[in-house]
Amino acid sequence: MYVDEVTVVVVFVLSECGNITNLILCVSDFWSDRTPLHEAAFQGRLLHLRALIAQAMAVSTDGATPLFNSCSSGSAACLKLILQHSASIHTTYQLASPIHEAAKKDHRECLELLLSRGAQIDLELPDVGTPLYSACMARAAACVEVLLYSGADVQIGCGPDSPLHAAVLGGGADVVHLLLDFGADGCRRNAEAKTPLDLSKPNSSVRAALLSRGVLLSCHCFILLLLFYIVSF
Repeated sequence: MYVDEVTVVVVFVLSECGNITNLILCVSDFWSDRTPLHEAAFQGRLLHLRALIAQAMAVSTDGATPLFNSCSSGSAACLKLILQHSASIHTTYQLASPIHEAAKKDHRECLELLLSRGAQIDLELPDVGTPLYSACMARAAACVEVLLYSGADVQIGCGPDSPLHAAVLGGGADVVHLLLDFGADGCRRNAEAKTPLDLSKPNSSVRAALLSRGVLLSCHCFILLLLFYIVSF
């Protein structure tokens, strides 16, 4: 525990913020600006983190927060401690969303903690998508399961790309099966007018998973019905 370092940080920031209530640690995208609190959370050092919080160091910042760092490292104990001190689970910084980070890193316990605190399960961020989309892209099957059973919308991904598109690109056959179990649309087309099956590689496990679930047949039936409807009118 580096008391002098902590004291300097607290005194400096208090001089900028005026009081402990408004205490916000300096943050930017640069590693050099990370505070001891960020580091303790990122490294999963619970005792160190507890000591820093006890010395009135802030638990909420903009950008890569200690909360985000705990989700990144997978330390549920650190995350729980930070949440107990009223850290906000919501973020306006698109590249540092705690729930997306926990989901894509497949840190199930962290994800469950965030959801129990009211994290937005279908929060869609530009270029990142929803937590479910992020988990599917990363083949994080455990977190995909948590999100689906917690009520995540199986159709909402990243713009026109669905979680099923992401699962196919990520190469997770088990994730493909999970999504289809929850009603994922195997015929949905993305911005390039491609279905999940179109994105799958020949002889891949995800392609086999899609075919075994009748995705090709259902898409063909849909097209035939559409043509029949057009011809009829």
